[in-house]
This record gives sequence, structure tokens and C-alpha cells, in this order.
Amino acid sequence: MPELWERVREALKVVNPVGWTILAVGVLAAVVAAWAGWRELAVFAAACVLLLLLALPFLFGRTKVKVDLVLEPQRVTAGQSVAASMHVTNIAPRRLLPTLLELPVGEAVHRYGVPSLGAGNTHEESFTVRTEQRGVIAVGPATTRRGDPLGIFSRDVEWTDVSEILVRPPLVPLESLGAGLLRDLEGVETDAISQSDLAFHALREYVPGDDLRHVHWRSSAKASQLLVRQYLDTRRSHATLVVDDQLSSYGDGYDDTDFETAMSVAGSIIVRAALDEFETSFVCGDQGASGADGNRTLDTICRAAPGRVGLVTAATRAAQLAPDTSLLFLLAGTGASFETFQRASAVFPPEVRRFALVIEPGGRTRVTEAGGLPVLYLASKEDLGPVLRWSVR
Repeated sequence: MPELWERVREALKVVNPVGWTILAVGVLAAVVAAWAGWRELAVFAAACVLLLLLALPFLFGRTKVKVDLVLEPQRVTAGQSVAASMHVTNIAPRRLLPTLLELPVGEAVHRYGVPSLGAGNTHEESFTVRTEQRGVIAVGPATTRRGDPLGIFSRDVEWTDVSEILVRPPLVPLESLGAGLLRDLEGVETDAISQSDLAFHALREYVPGDDLRHVHWRSSAKASQLLVRQYLDTRRSHATLVVDDQLSSYGDGYDDTDFETAMSVAGSIIVRAALDEFETSFVCGDQGASGADGNRTLDTICRAAPGRVGLVTAATRAAQLAPDTSLLFLLAGTGASFETFQRASAVFPPEVRRFALVIEPGGRTRVTEAGGLPVLYLASKEDLGPVLRWSVR
């Protein structure tokens, strides 16, 4: 019985709202005509039934095509364009009748008329997708629609999955962030001298108290004195960015302009960190990513949206997601209190180097420090480079 009802529901899907309206009006006209003996309404009801019957034959026949959707590139910066094309191939042994192909692109729907195609023939449609701001643009699924010209009945068949265009925020170029603060087996070398690490630096004379395991015996024999290996300290390089997703933290709480600026700042730091061979992590609201692949982190930035999680909760999640963080950036607007930044930074170990970045449009770019936490105020994202150059050293 459940299978029967499922088949009935599937069959009724071919009836569009226009069809249901005509059917309801026809039934109502027939009931009133029978009750009042109104011949004109009876004729009107018969016309509705005839219209439904005439629309049914348009559902007959099968559409069997292969649709290839190409998006190039799938990752762009806001303001750039994506070249898109569709190749519709008739894979049926018979000629394909003209049909309508619909392709949702974001909130819009593109409609293309596919002409009659012989077996194995292909029709191509090309178009351009403009990107205005950061986010994710869903493209698809491509759907063919077989039905009558009035839209009473239609049978829709999906031929592709949903593809995505990932739109990254505008970025600003940055100089190297430098190394982190913690030792790590595969970290970035620093200028600090160490007695035990992986980056061999030089040999020096033995000093009482040195570990004999680091004595270079071959060189000692040649020099007739004990020489020990000296290493360069290496440090873990893992940059973590936490962005406050609450719009109330960015001023009046209604405009997301400052929130988007914070995303641009976060994306710029992520790119610079990836170029410096840092591991990167990002958390904003319910979105989070961690790992060595900067592209994955940037993809998460594209998906982040305003919400109600808040900076402290997001920082707590980031500390769990990236326990080996060595460089931390907390981003919010002027609506976030200094106490909020302190609470968010406190969930990380004390050896983590941390910075609070405050988006303050119309203000004055400056750097302050309170309670051991440097606070970087940015009047615009273009000021990020000079401020970091002065601070992250």
C-alpha cells in the first residue's frame, strides 16, 4: 500500500499549479451547473475538461540525453566571471524532439530551448556567471521539461548534479608572517640556536654538560678535540583564524559590510600563511576547517555566513580543531568588547602568540596592547599589510 501511494504521488507531480487551478475551476463549475441548472457553466466545465485532455498528449514520449556542465574556473575572487557551457547530447536511438532545458544558477533560472537532435548529435549553450560578492553559487541540476505550451502538465527529469562556484573575498597581498613559537618536527627554521633539533647548523667545541650523543666523533678525531653538533631551532607553524559571526559585533548589526571585510582580512592571512608553508585553520560560526591545504580553508571562508555562535564559542571549537596552533588571529568588529577577545584567547595555551583584529571603518588604523593581547584596529583591509609587518615579528 505505501508503494502504491508513492507511485500516485509521483504521477501527480506532472500536474502544475495551472493544471490544478483549471481542474478545481472545472469541478466547481460542474457542481454549480448541476445544482443551478446553469447551462453556460456546464459548457465552461466541459471546456476545462477538454483543455486538460488536449494537454495530456504532450507528456508522451521520452527524453534521453546526456548533459555535460563545465564551469571554468570553479574558484574565483568576488567580481570575477566564470565561463560556463552545457553540452546536450541525444543518446537515444531516435530523433529528439525540441525540448526546454532549465538550469538554476544561484537564485536565477536559465532557460534554453534545445532544438531537435538526431541520434548522437550535440547542442551547446554557453553563458557567463558574474560574481558580485563572497559566497557559494549553486549551479544545477540541469533539468529537461516535457509538457504542453500552457504549462498545465510537465514532466521534469534531472540530468546533472548540483555544482558549486566558490567565490572568495577580495584579498590583499601580505609579507611573510614568520615562524610560530613552538617546536615541531616539521616546522620552519628560525635564527634561534638549539642543542637538540632537526635542522643541523654547525659544529662547536664541547662544553662540560653537553649531551655526548651530539658529539661528532669523526670531526673530533680530525681536530683532536671534542666537537658537538649545533642545531637551529624549528618551530611549529600553524596559523588559526577565528571570526565572530554575529553581526551585532560589527556595529549596528544590520549591515554585513564589516563582516565581509573581516572575511577579506581572514582570507588574506590564510593565503599568506599557506605561502609561508604554515598549516592553517579557520572557524566562523558553524563552519570550520583545519589542515595543510590552504584551498580547503579558503573554501570554508566562502561558505561562512552570519549567525549567532559568537567569538568565544568559535574560539573554543578552534582550539579543539587545531590544538597545535602557534599563531592565533581573532577577528571581530567594534561591537565586540575587549573582554570577549580575552575570553576567546584564553581557551588557547599560553605559549600561543595571539592577536585581536578589530574592523573599524572610518576609524584610525592603530595598534594597542592590553593584558598582554595586541589589538590591531583596521580602518580598511588595505591597512592589514603595514599593521602585520609591524606587529607579527
